[in-house]
Amino acid sequence: MANRRNLSRGGWLRRPGDEADGEREELARRLKPHELAALGSYYWEGWARDAQLPPSEAWRTWLICAGRGFGKTRAGAEWVRDVARHDGSARIALVGANLAEIRNVMVEGDSGVLAASPGALAPEFEPSLRRLTWENGAIAWLYSAGEPETLRGPQHSHASRPGAERIVRQRNLRADRCAAASRRGG
Repeated sequence: MANRRNLSRGGWLRRPGDEADGEREELARRLKPHELAALGSYYWEGWARDAQLPPSEAWRTWLICAGRGFGKTRAGAEWVRDVARHDGSARIALVGANLAEIRNVMVEGDSGVLAASPGALAPEFEPSLRRLTWENGAIAWLYSAGEPETLRGPQHSHASRPGAERIVRQRNLRADRCAAASRRGG
């Protein structure tokens, strides 16, 4: 049992071995079919790698300094979905290089917010208004970095900006410098 306390969120689902297989099978027998389907499809904290989950301690800026295929977009989409699900007053800014990127990647993409949202909990996407609205009242607006003045005025409680790895590569920063900068808080 002591070993289980040291496992990360969801680490117990991914651990190998006959004992773990037996426990997963027992869990599957106890769950109702819709619960099992939700666990397999939407339990991000269980299936994500630890590095794809937000820090468990309080944080103001979360930087994922990683390359292609790491799952940065999915991690961001899951974070946005989680914020919206738990805070009906959330006002989220989704900022990308341009509106097409935000829509095609962050919202409608294979790893976007809509793909990460289960049917009954999916937000309504209104492309003409550049807005995602959840049933509980949470709202996310889409902003283009090419139109920075549009961010002036609206009040946001949260913001997400994927794709920053392009900026990191342009500045020729190394991963160890990114980690050091995030530990310093800036």
